[in-house]
Amino acid sequence: MAIFLALFTRNVLVSLFGGIFLGLFILNSFSFIDSFGAVFNLFFTLLSQAWILKTLGFALLVGSIVILIESSGGIGGFIHFVQKKHSIISSARASLLLAYFIGLVIFVESSITSLIAGTVSRPLSDSYGVSRAKLAFVCDSTSAPVCSLITINGWGALLLGLISTQVLAGVLTGESIDILIHSLAYNFYAMAALVVTFLAIWFNIEIGPMKNAVVIQESAIDYKNGKIGHMVYPILLMVILVFVFLYITGSGNILKGSGSSSIFYTMIFTTLFSLLYYKIDGIMSIKQGLFLSYQGIKKMIPIATILLFAFAIGEVTNELKTGLYLASFTSNILSVHYLAVIIFILSSIMSFSTGTSWGTFSIMTPIAMPMAVAMGADIPLVMGAVISGGVFGDHCSPISDTTIISAMASKCDVVEHVKTQLPYALISGLVASVMFVIFSYM
Repeated sequence: MAIFLALFTRNVLVSLFGGIFLGLFILNSFSFIDSFGAVFNLFFTLLSQAWILKTLGFALLVGSIVILIESSGGIGGFIHFVQKKHSIISSARASLLLAYFIGLVIFVESSITSLIAGTVSRPLSDSYGVSRAKLAFVCDSTSAPVCSLITINGWGALLLGLISTQVLAGVLTGESIDILIHSLAYNFYAMAALVVTFLAIWFNIEIGPMKNAVVIQESAIDYKNGKIGHMVYPILLMVILVFVFLYITGSGNILKGSGSSSIFYTMIFTTLFSLLYYKIDGIMSIKQGLFLSYQGIKKMIPIATILLFAFAIGEVTNELKTGLYLASFTSNILSVHYLAVIIFILSSIMSFSTGTSWGTFSIMTPIAMPMAVAMGADIPLVMGAVISGGVFGDHCSPISDTTIISAMASKCDVVEHVKTQLPYALISGLVASVMFVIFSYM
């Protein structure tokens, strides 16, 4: 039901709730009254758990940090620094490499990654005759893939929460953050996308519709009034604090630290630091900063809601033992060596059709993990397949937010962006599929 609704409505919340309710309807002997009561009990139980509340709090505070950095002029200062103050860009290749490396460095949130990379690099790309479609491709290829590899962001919060749900339900054993870290090592699609993009930039490889992409030139804008430190310092502090709190909560062992607590405390301290820093530097008053933080939090409420619904459907599918049921009749006809690649392909189709990686993670994780356990497959490898499939859709689906934002930041038509980018994405997907089969045998 969740998959069907996701494909039909393209609405993650409706899809997840449909799956949640149907699951509870079955569990409660097909009683509507009992099912409605079970829905309230389920969400009440989830919201009474500290780690879930911390994860939701982290997701909300991400919006606060992003809007504070934008309003401080930090992004503008960064643009001026790389474009005007230090003339380090002298070719079409260099202008695209700038967008590429900005995407690697700024991994807090996929939308802001593509937005900054496109805004910074577009004037330079225009001046060197680079098509905006190719710039949009570079921006998009270093947003979701990077955010899914360096998960000190909302992506990490969601994935950690989904894995934690499986651990708490007894499906998986071990530390959630340890499983996540090992799974990221098998995020083959994200890795392949980054390599393919770099090769396309370095060797000026243009395939398919990219050969006929339109080149448009526009005058550059001067952003000299902003300060680069207003963006760099909060982000740098955020990265450092995550590891500090993992060390503290893990009693000296980062791998045993509490992921939900660490990211939550990190965002609180980063928000407070940003408010004080901008106040001392005369950028904004505390009152203005708090108002902006509130606006940023409001924008993240839909994402936090998706998180909550994701945890809920995880609980329901665990109770139904959906993964074990699927494994019961697929294990006889499906070799364990092909489980990871099948999960990757299914996740890719779902994420491309719905435009959401997070919804794909939410639906596929509670199904894939029990299947992997029952069939004796490598858990991190199968989880890596789920992550890779979700990233595929977020990277190249025409209804993905990062696809649309990458096109907007590069001032490229969305349809042109999708058509020119898809051949590169399919190559990355093919490489990832082969890697999943090879590592399954290994």
